[in-house]
Amino acid sequence: MTYPYPDDLVQAQRDWLATYRQLAEPRPRHTTVLRRRLLDLSAQVQWHPFWSTPPGTPAARVELRRLAHHQEQRGTRAA
Repeated sequence: MTYPYPDDLVQAQRDWLATYRQLAEPRPRHTTVLRRRLLDLSAQVQWHPFWSTPPGTPAARVELRRLAHHQEQRGTRAA
């Protein structure tokens, strides 16, 4: 199923993935900055108003992560 994700929510999830990937690198630099960024992005995704709408189900959260990961791999912008 496709959900009507707002562009800012998809972008926040993509930014979360990129930040997480940076932290997962061997001997990352600026770990404190990256961890703070990850926490901020986590809050943006978790508390986005989209989740209070009918399409904001647990399945939609999984699909958002899949969509963001897919877009990251393809190098595309939010749909």
